[in-house]
Amino acid sequence: MDRRGHIQYVLVGDSGRINLPDLKRFRAAPDRWRGLRFLHTHLRGEALSRDDLTDLALLRLDFVCAVTMDASGLPDLCHAAHLVPYDPEKIKEGAVWRIIPPAPPNKLDFNYLEHVTELEAEWARRQGRARGTRMGQECAILVGRARTSRSRAEESMEELHELAVSCGVKVLDKVIQQRPHVDPRSVLGKGKLQDLIIRSMQLGADVLVFDINLSSSQVRTLIQATELKILDRTQLILDIFAQRARSREGKIQVELAQLKYLLPRLAGSAPQLSRLAGGIGTRGPGETKLEVDRRRIRERIALLSDGIENIRKQRQERRSLREAKELPIISIVGYTNAGKSTLLNTLTKSEVLAEEKMFATLDPTSRRLRLPREREVIISDTVGFIRDLPPDLIEAFKATLEEIRGSDLLIHLVDISSPYFIEHMDSVERILAQIGLAEIPRLIVFNKSDLVPGEQVRNLSGKYGAVPICALREETVTPFLEALEGRLMVPSPGPQFG
Repeated sequence: MDRRGHIQYVLVGDSGRINLPDLKRFRAAPDRWRGLRFLHTHLRGEALSRDDLTDLALLRLDFVCAVTMDASGLPDLCHAAHLVPYDPEKIKEGAVWRIIPPAPPNKLDFNYLEHVTELEAEWARRQGRARGTRMGQECAILVGRARTSRSRAEESMEELHELAVSCGVKVLDKVIQQRPHVDPRSVLGKGKLQDLIIRSMQLGADVLVFDINLSSSQVRTLIQATELKILDRTQLILDIFAQRARSREGKIQVELAQLKYLLPRLAGSAPQLSRLAGGIGTRGPGETKLEVDRRRIRERIALLSDGIENIRKQRQERRSLREAKELPIISIVGYTNAGKSTLLNTLTKSEVLAEEKMFATLDPTSRRLRLPREREVIISDTVGFIRDLPPDLIEAFKATLEEIRGSDLLIHLVDISSPYFIEHMDSVERILAQIGLAEIPRLIVFNKSDLVPGEQVRNLSGKYGAVPICALREETVTPFLEALEGRLMVPSPGPQFG
């Protein structure tokens, strides 16, 4: 029934459920409700069910009312509920609706139209204030899954939170579902997905960010269910790379990775795709819009791949020139946000961009460094690594990562203040092996040691053969430089140092 009292649908269900029709032709927006009341009967005298309240919230109905029947089949009690405006100070599970105490139909003292109009106006005001405080910033709920260990899932969600913040997204909440297997259609179970939709409505979220890679069908299912923007972990990383790319080389590599990610996910609803005519009239094979898009993307990928190959050749020439000068080449590698650019700046008095953000550096930067015994080396900063780095990104950035290939020594910089530094070290080692750089000698350096108790730093440094430093404090890097010079003087199974 609409607000004018006109009946829009008459529905017949069974003793357990009524299936509601598609209500898209009725207005609904983040700051408006549907303008419909849902009135139905409960034959066993039960109050509003969880399904009733979920329908109220998910469909943004004005009002839901279940009328119970007495023994003679006459109306007994009305059990009703309506939405309430989002209150950021009192938000909690279930606070999106208010249940009205049950009463006989003839005893209901409730001016429906006046009450709902006031509530909707207040809802719109609060939604508008919430959007006004965002300054155009997208707001997201992060969604993760715990297979077995919840602590491991929480670690992954912390990293996803950092990625989202680095991407310029405001994180409103985090949701983790304990589930051994992903639902192949919607990732989450039905109940959890409904709770997530209600939560997103409560908080005014624009985006749901999933801590796994989603298939195109999963994305479509989630968009249809939530009417929100859906991102996965890889898309978030690609978005960050796109924001950070400054050089022509960096932009080419990012675009190539984005297109390779997009191509297998480019799909539409076949019945809705019009076939473009080929030949005369409407005859001929033609191509669907989808096929045209795929062909153009493949052509663009081929063009960008040629550009990457040219970049690779140019960098090989530059590496050859550096090698001709017989200066040892040292590359700083490590997990993203470990402090690589900060260390390069401290060592060489440079002003390379160094931010407390993930992937602040995309383009490799090389500087000369004079060691304590007056020996000169070339030291390079590189793009940071991350757990489960997307294969397309690794492939696209091979030209950049190959800068490491000619190194005589790798400085594996580790943020020892992170509670997950061991996992980060393992991730870096796996990626180095994946791109064929596992044989290059390493010097492990523990950064941010000033944030960890001294005894713990000494024990960990001894265990891993690492040198502790604080990249922000120049006085702490002298032992590191001495260790670096010592490694360059000692022959190793890898490249030989002079």
